[in-house]
Amino acid sequence: MDTSFHYLLAASAALFQRKVMAGLSDSGLTAGQPKVLDYLGLHDGSMQKDIAAGCQIDPATLTGLLNRMEEKGLIQRRVQPEDRRSFHVYLTEQGRDRQRLVRRTLEQMGDEVLAGFSREERMRLEDGLYRLCQAMTNMEVLQ
Repeated sequence: MDTSFHYLLAASAALFQRKVMAGLSDSGLTAGQPKVLDYLGLHDGSMQKDIAAGCQIDPATLTGLLNRMEEKGLIQRRVQPEDRRSFHVYLTEQGRDRQRLVRRTLEQMGDEVLAGFSREERMRLEDGLYRLCQAMTNMEVLQ
């Protein structure tokens, strides 16, 4: 196995995503939808641009993803009286049920993957990944 930084980062993300989707295989969710449901679980009523930024999804890709989620009855888009130009996205009751399933699955998969790590190692890994995301976000702004 290649032990370079870029390979390990990409492989870890892909392997975790595959594990999560396998855990959600009976849910009817497709790639990208769990991330959006998880985000809306914390930020229900968000504008599409905020969901795109929060989930690191291209806005055009998110539009199609939200269309499919709306067709499945997982979300509902609403215009707010104070801002009729922007749609806000809300979980439906079915969407909330799926969001809870996604959250449980993410936590379970995280616990399984990190089972061999001490509490201190987990905290250092999470801190390092957070700092890495911050650094890459700042790089995007600078470019």
